[in-house]
Amino acid sequence: MGIAEIIIAAVVALIVLLTVVRSVRIVPQARARNVERFGRYRKTLEPGLNFIVPFVDRPKPLIDLREQVVSFMGQPVITEDNLVVQIDTVLFFQVTDPRAADYEIVNYIQAIEQLTATMLRSVIGSMDLEQTLTSRDKINTLLRGVLDDASGKWGIRVTRVEIKAIDPPKSVKDAMEKQMRAEREKRAAILNAEGQRQSQILTAEGDRQSKILRAEGDKQAAILRAEGEAQAISQVFESIHRNDPDPKLLAYQYLQTLPQLAAGAGNTFWVIPSEVTTALKAVTSAFGGAATGPAEPLTARGGAPAPSTAAPDEVEDTETRNAVKQAEAEALEAVEEAEAPAIPRQPGPPQIAVQQEQPAAQPPADPAPPTPASLTPPGSLNGSGPSSGEDS
Repeated sequence: MGIAEIIIAAVVALIVLLTVVRSVRIVPQARARNVERFGRYRKTLEPGLNFIVPFVDRPKPLIDLREQVVSFMGQPVITEDNLVVQIDTVLFFQVTDPRAADYEIVNYIQAIEQLTATMLRSVIGSMDLEQTLTSRDKINTLLRGVLDDASGKWGIRVTRVEIKAIDPPKSVKDAMEKQMRAEREKRAAILNAEGQRQSQILTAEGDRQSKILRAEGDKQAAILRAEGEAQAISQVFESIHRNDPDPKLLAYQYLQTLPQLAAGAGNTFWVIPSEVTTALKAVTSAFGGAATGPAEPLTARGGAPAPSTAAPDEVEDTETRNAVKQAEAEALEAVEEAEAPAIPRQPGPPQIAVQQEQPAAQPPADPAPPTPASLTPPGSLNGSGPSSGEDS
């Protein structure tokens, strides 16, 4: 009898324990569980400790309420320009109503995948390949709006849709690579040309600035040089006038200038100014006294003048006269040497007499002083030369 009671008590305890276990359900956080009673939805168990009627209520599998990520493999989509591209998408969604997610759709993940493929074909079909590749944000926004509206009755909220990859055909990829390469080469050529243009502009600007600065320097140097020469001439002029030179010094300076006129290598023709005749007249007046008769010419070859008679008391110093004659002869020889290579000699050298100004006639009682020989300038190109300033 005792053994039967023990067995009955053990069975009752086991039934009680099993009843307690079947009546208690623990739901984790961010999970939900639907309960059916006799095959009909009764309630949704919240996270924590929940009690149900054992052997009457039947709990269904747990539903995850957290945000979930589903990656869908490439879906073939035809663009507006009839190109087939493979598009991989990533979908982020969250179950907001466990009862609808359990009873409104059989498999909400599969349903979302098919809905995403359908919406992709609808959205991409209105775009060409270029727009598809450059309008990912627009595609994501359109897909999210359509999927959110369609999955709302399933108790699912689509939070985000992302295009993971868009793979055009291989031929299109090759064409795009060639186009990209050509575009980059074009940009490189443009940048090269722009760099050369800037370099040439900067070089020309530098040359221009250097020429301007060099011209400014030359201008300043010329101005300073002219000012210096002007000051030197002014000082020489003041010095000459301050010392009051006599006509003999000026005449001698004229005679020294004559060889310099004929010293140039290319001087084949030159004109004797009338001041030379005046200078010679001054020298004659200073050293030879007044002339009474016509002057006898001095030949261009350096011949001596014709002899003349003069009063003994009016003859100047012999050394002074010899110095003047030597200077005249040197001047004429220099002129002949400068003219000789360019002008062929005519038979009998032409001679041009530079006549001295005839002084006033002296009284017949006084003997006439000797007249110094006049200079004969070199012949002109046609064999005749102009007379002196007084004859003209």
